[in-house]
Amino acid sequence: MRRTLSVELWLLNHLSTLVLAFAVVGGVVVLAVAGSVLTSRLKPSLVSGEHNDMVGVVLGMFGAIYGIILAFVIVNLWTQLETTETVVATEATAASQIVRDARVFPDADRARVNAAVADYVHAVVEQQWPLMRAGAGDFARTADRVEAMYQSLRVYEPQTQAEQAFYGQAVDSLDELVAQRRARIAQSNAELPTLLKALVFGGALVILPLTFLYGIRSQGLRLLFVGSVAGLIGFSLLLVVVLDRPFAGDLCVSPMPFKQSALAQFWPVQPGPTTSH
Repeated sequence: MRRTLSVELWLLNHLSTLVLAFAVVGGVVVLAVAGSVLTSRLKPSLVSGEHNDMVGVVLGMFGAIYGIILAFVIVNLWTQLETTETVVATEATAASQIVRDARVFPDADRARVNAAVADYVHAVVEQQWPLMRAGAGDFARTADRVEAMYQSLRVYEPQTQAEQAFYGQAVDSLDELVAQRRARIAQSNAELPTLLKALVFGGALVILPLTFLYGIRSQGLRLLFVGSVAGLIGFSLLLVVVLDRPFAGDLCVSPMPFKQSALAQFWPVQPGPTTSH
């Protein structure tokens, strides 16, 4: 399973979704059409449709079951992607809130807190994100940065009521950041259970050959029928592959929330295009 998963991640990270769509959907359609042509040549009697009543019942029953499985998997994966985006945004918001709360601290203390937060967001984007894209997210890359943020707040002693209020909020935000960090890393290592993967891909191997047995005398209509079913199944399989890894591919969760709002000050401003007059 790990080897198959590595191939999927490589494809997602090196090929665009459009190229993957042509490869997956087109490949399934071509294989299905070729299988239908081969079946009609080996068993010409199937073309007459004498078994259509039985094949239609079986195809309808299997199609309904397979459709429910596909719908459940795709909705679950889409919800997981949206949840991951929320987790990343919440973690970045917590980091940004720490920076805002530290603005009431004395200069030296504020600089120490900002430096710790800056080190953390850089480690997340530059070190941890590439690992999560490769399906190897871990806690080690940012563990020391988290401790440094706690230490930057731990050594500070607020003097005024305002400082005490914002200090408490900063600590609460840091606790929220740590909780969302754990959730983000867990999401980066999550994948579709093996049983569901077997049902999704195995179901396609059952449904498609059944379409070969449905007899239609017109070869063009028969290939159109088989190709349409294969295209729908191929597109569904593409969605499963793309959505299964929320940090890989074109539809991946972006690290941009860690570069926005109050955290933007920790990233160099990219020079814009110059215009000549």
